[in-house]
Amino acid sequence: MHKIYCILIVLLIGCFTCFSQVQPTKAKLQIKGTVKGLENSTPISGVSVSTNSGEYTLTNAFGEFKIRGMIGEELIFESPHFETVRHRIKSGEDVDVKVKGYVEKGDSSFSRNKSSPSGISLHALFLDSANYYKKTNIEKSIDYITKSITELGQRGDKKELSQSLSTLGEVYYFHKQYDLSIASFLDALEAQNTTKTSFLLGKAYVANRDFKNAEETLTPLLKVKNLVPFQKVELYEYLGDAYLGMGDIDKAVSFYREGLTIAEKNQVAPKVTDLNSKIADAYVKDNRNIEAEGYYSNSLKLAKSEAPQRSIQEKEKVADFYNKKNRFDEEIQLRKQSLNELGELPADTKVSLDKPKSLDSITSQRINYKIANAYIAQDNYDEAIPYLQKSIIEADSDDDLIIQKDATRKLSEVYEYKGEFNKALETYQDYVAVVDTLYIRKEQEISRAARLNREIAAKQSRISGLEQERELSQSKYDLAITGQQLQEESNKRKNWVIYSLLFGMLLMGLAAFFFYRSNQQQKLANNLLALKSLRSQMNPHFIFNALNSVNSFIAKSDERSANRYLSDFSTLMRAVLENSEEDFIPLSKELELIRLYVKLEHSRFPDKFDYSIDVDDTIDIESYQIPPMLLQPYIENAIWHGLRYKEDKGYLKIQLENIGKNSIRISVEDDGIGRKKSAELKTQNQKKQKSKGMGNISKRIAILNEMYKDKVDVHITDLSSDGHGTRVLFTLKKDK
Repeated sequence: MHKIYCILIVLLIGCFTCFSQVQPTKAKLQIKGTVKGLENSTPISGVSVSTNSGEYTLTNAFGEFKIRGMIGEELIFESPHFETVRHRIKSGEDVDVKVKGYVEKGDSSFSRNKSSPSGISLHALFLDSANYYKKTNIEKSIDYITKSITELGQRGDKKELSQSLSTLGEVYYFHKQYDLSIASFLDALEAQNTTKTSFLLGKAYVANRDFKNAEETLTPLLKVKNLVPFQKVELYEYLGDAYLGMGDIDKAVSFYREGLTIAEKNQVAPKVTDLNSKIADAYVKDNRNIEAEGYYSNSLKLAKSEAPQRSIQEKEKVADFYNKKNRFDEEIQLRKQSLNELGELPADTKVSLDKPKSLDSITSQRINYKIANAYIAQDNYDEAIPYLQKSIIEADSDDDLIIQKDATRKLSEVYEYKGEFNKALETYQDYVAVVDTLYIRKEQEISRAARLNREIAAKQSRISGLEQERELSQSKYDLAITGQQLQEESNKRKNWVIYSLLFGMLLMGLAAFFFYRSNQQQKLANNLLALKSLRSQMNPHFIFNALNSVNSFIAKSDERSANRYLSDFSTLMRAVLENSEEDFIPLSKELELIRLYVKLEHSRFPDKFDYSIDVDDTIDIESYQIPPMLLQPYIENAIWHGLRYKEDKGYLKIQLENIGKNSIRISVEDDGIGRKKSAELKTQNQKKQKSKGMGNISKRIAILNEMYKDKVDVHITDLSSDGHGTRVLFTLKKDK
């Protein structure tokens, strides 16, 4: 028993030890906070935040961070821009670090902690500004894109970085810088792969005449299921352009037709016109003029229902087709219609040519020049001269030196063909003057273009530098994350070992507990068996003594006393047999048995003793339990071995009294010859019987006390100091 208790105590100590080792890991909190400048609350990005236990992170573009740490640990903030700051974690509350003397690098025209009234981030505002200037001022647009990337910091969000780079690609695309546009789109896709950016990249490849890469980029997008109809039409259109550029006319037409089907089904009217026109272009390239003319006819009809600019654009495109096929009358007719429609438009309205590489637009001077060329091709010089003159006047008015140059040269040639040499010379001199002016302007344009290219290259270099810084920061961050993951993996393995030991100890504890319980159950079974055995030994002893008493009455021929005695004896035996299987019975029942037994013994030896049974009135005898036949053997000893051998009449006193709230004392006293004198008078056989009977009682009390926690206590002493008389004291405790 003692060993089992020791084992359980060791297991409990082991469990507490394990929990004390595991607890620090579980006690980690997620600490959030910001790092900002003290003077202007400027968020500081890229600040290294670490703890004593090895946790590591970096602040984002808004100076925010999240890190796991324990109360009592130090947070260490490190950056090249300020001295290292240390903060002791005292609770799970947010940590706001203010850095004294921090000055933000870069353009300070926008404070990085500002936002729009609607709560839009500075990154989004910079991109909006870049888009605003995209078509009008490439330098400003690129500047705003640079600011948007700088705003993200070294650990900027990849989605926002991709948006900035994609916008940069659109700016380059609009200004026909297709190689730079492609590079920007590729960088944007590296930051975040999106359908929109992939489509823009494919479009840029088509514009740059890199048709193979265009096809490889756009084809995977056919599997994307969430494209809106307009996007699907454009995807098929640009795939058609790619195959047309590679010379695969059939595939090009197939994609154009697929796009046309979707456009017609979803009523995307502008694309219906465009795709009819592009199918015609494909057939022209394949010298299938009849099919081409049919689709051009469709595009002309469809264009009439659209904006006037689109109608003019399509007429000019078909007129170019007629020109190539030497169908000059039809060409002239269409161009004159275009000229009339163009005259009805507002003065500042321009119609763009549908040619990716052209920077020109459809103008009155251009149309007049082309009409004149058609008349010249028919040798109709008189009709051509007015259109050339009008083209020169309009070109001069619009400062269109290219058309003015070409129309002036052509007019000089016409005068020469007609033999009007003076006019031809005069017009040629005008042509030379225009060429000189155009040459000077071209030099200026080249100079401006060179300066713009240098500026663009510098801005692109700045953006590339920001990208390299971000990639370097990303590498450091990834390295830190890898170290953190390794630390966490190590902690996991350590915890796994601890939990395994804990689980093993728990299993050992359970095994010890079940072993202890099984042992207790076995011990209880043994005790019950022993009690039953002891009770079976006591009852025959009592019956034997009672029958001796009956035999004594019969020997004296006292039939009446014998009958009365047998009647009381049978009552006593019935009660004894009823209670013989119980460990405990109510004290009231035991008192009834004692009264009946003492009465029977007094009937046998009326001249040997008198007796009294006194019960304290304050005792609630019904609330106490006592082992059956516990008092009888001691009373029997008092009568048979103490009072019976006394020369004069003795006295037996049985008394019950309270000694506490939950316990009573039962005393059995006799003034007989005493234990010493009685032992001297006993025969050898009586000594043996006495020893056996009292030994059974002692064993029975010991077993019951072990089972019921020291409920009964027995103490035997001499009544007087000279050895006469015997006192037996029973202490009986109430069930709590």
